[in-house]
Amino acid sequence: MGTGSISVLILLVLVGGDTALSGGGEWQLLQKSIGIVGMHMQLLQNDHIVIYDRTDFGLSNLSLPNNRCRHNQREMVVTIDCTAHSVEYDVVSNTFRPLFVQTDVWCSSGSVSPNGTLVQTGGFNDGDRAVRTFSPCSPNATCDWIEFPGQLSVRRWYATNQKLPDGGQIVIGGRRQFNYEFYPNNDLLATQHIHSLPFLVQTNDIGAENNLYPFVFLNVDGNLFIFANNKSILFNYAKNVVVKTYPDIPNGDPRCYPSTGSAVMLPLKMLQGNNSYVEAEVLVCGGAPKNSFKYARAGRFFGALNTCGRIKITDPNPKWVMETMPKGRVMSDMIMLPNGNVLIINGAGSGTAGWGYARDPILNPFLYKTDNPIGSRFEVQNPTTIPRMYHSTAILVRDGRVIVAGSNPNKYYNFTNVLFFTDLRVEAFSPSYLEPAFDHLRPRIMSQFQDQLIYGQMLRVQFQVEAMLAQDLLYVTMLAPPFNTHSFSMNQRLLVLEKINVTKVFGASTYEIEVTTPKSPILAPPGFYIIFVVHQQIPSEGIWVQIL
Repeated sequence: MGTGSISVLILLVLVGGDTALSGGGEWQLLQKSIGIVGMHMQLLQNDHIVIYDRTDFGLSNLSLPNNRCRHNQREMVVTIDCTAHSVEYDVVSNTFRPLFVQTDVWCSSGSVSPNGTLVQTGGFNDGDRAVRTFSPCSPNATCDWIEFPGQLSVRRWYATNQKLPDGGQIVIGGRRQFNYEFYPNNDLLATQHIHSLPFLVQTNDIGAENNLYPFVFLNVDGNLFIFANNKSILFNYAKNVVVKTYPDIPNGDPRCYPSTGSAVMLPLKMLQGNNSYVEAEVLVCGGAPKNSFKYARAGRFFGALNTCGRIKITDPNPKWVMETMPKGRVMSDMIMLPNGNVLIINGAGSGTAGWGYARDPILNPFLYKTDNPIGSRFEVQNPTTIPRMYHSTAILVRDGRVIVAGSNPNKYYNFTNVLFFTDLRVEAFSPSYLEPAFDHLRPRIMSQFQDQLIYGQMLRVQFQVEAMLAQDLLYVTMLAPPFNTHSFSMNQRLLVLEKINVTKVFGASTYEIEVTTPKSPILAPPGFYIIFVVHQQIPSEGIWVQIL
């Protein structure tokens, strides 16, 4: 599949206004059923999305090909299963095919290795210590999951993965796991594979946890920012040392699973002439008030948190700055857009994550305009008609849409006599910037990049744009597509590249912008990224690049 065959990423039009400003966007139903629940998703460099749910839901609505069946005596629901629990979805053709998983991948985690292989870790029951890999292949090939049993040192269920500068990944936490390990196990701490992380004990609420799927980001100094429950630290994973303890987020309400909020690292901006210093900010939005999980299990559903906290994690004396969303949200996804804005999508208005523990689906996405003045950053977008509750996902693709799937707050596949049935549909949200009215502002990349980029490299990007070029509103971004599950997009990272020069070439509408790639794998861990040219908040079609 050629890189020019589809467009990419999301950008939303910046409009001034107050918190409740009404926005746009359009919804489109792509598939009435893919046969499984879109519980976990990862976009790969061939513009295919790997999607999977779990093996202990029972029989899915998608048969495995060639009469293939899964025989597993340890399976808790059906020991002989001839249906799929994973698919490969082709964004360009809007088609999908079944994939085969042997053991249970429920509530697992993952990241993409530098060579583009999806590395998935853990799960439940017989799959909780397994590692599985999926490598993209040519369009007519039938690549599939490869499973490596027992590769993890302990069970990893509801853990978080973060890519590291050396190309490996760290796997943090999980249910009743107050520790971390590295994969592959070329261990930075040498003598043992499991390393205690007392912070996860300190953030564990008895009977509710509220620290599962912790929000983890690689900071620009090489340490990890870890947020769990309502607390956060800066952590040196190589030495197993807490470098800094940040203030608790104000009001002390939990933000992690099952009181599930979401979080993003805001764009890392490589300023001209000052690429050596980069400021890092984290935004945490939504969640549920204290004791929500306890009361939701008893049938009482507290309203979700309507606040976001924003903190500069590189400041010597960082402080949370609180903002108010148009409405409270729990179990929402925060999707980074190519211009640095954030789309907040999916979720509910009350309750928590868990089996039937939420009510009041939130059908309208919110747009968060990162660089607007506080008080004017939120814009309500047009609604879907499909509730996306527990076990929903969202992911940005190269044509600018957000692909949305999933929702199953039931213990099995259940399509009748439940408040929110198991949803197998896939839809797309098209932000306002995709409207034809903005075509004259939209750059079109003309350059063909070499297969691999290197750190600190000068990159010349030729593009065309119909409108008069506004150089001050022109920039290039580089996005790492994330692994999305349970309202957190692991390894999501957007960089604004250092701009050196802009020149006109080949006539009135063709230009060349010179930028510098990130100078270190600490800023951009090795792997595949999507590059965009953004003009007056309108992005080009993205181009895949690999940096090593």
